[in-house]
Amino acid sequence: MKNIILHINKAFDHRVRLGIMSILMVNECADFNRLKELLGITDGNLASHIKALEKLEYLLVKKQFIGRKPNTKYYATKLGKVEFKKHINALEKLIRNT
Repeated sequence: MKNIILHINKAFDHRVRLGIMSILMVNECADFNRLKELLGITDGNLASHIKALEKLEYLLVKKQFIGRKPNTKYYATKLGKVEFKKHINALEKLIRNT
């Protein structure tokens, strides 16, 4: 059992970070408002979790203007996708072995 939990990534322990990565695994990208809407959380809460994932280089942030309005889009990086898949696989193994 010990070996299984070694692959559980602490970066995805929090439900918001798990949610962000889940959304980005099935969508090419998502903007701030879409993530906030889907997760049902505040701006500050989302921003802090995005920052944590960005620091680990699991997210790529692209800022642009649409007309005169700023728009920020988030993408899962290749590293982020690999690490998230490892995390999900470890959880599945843990569930099967208990």
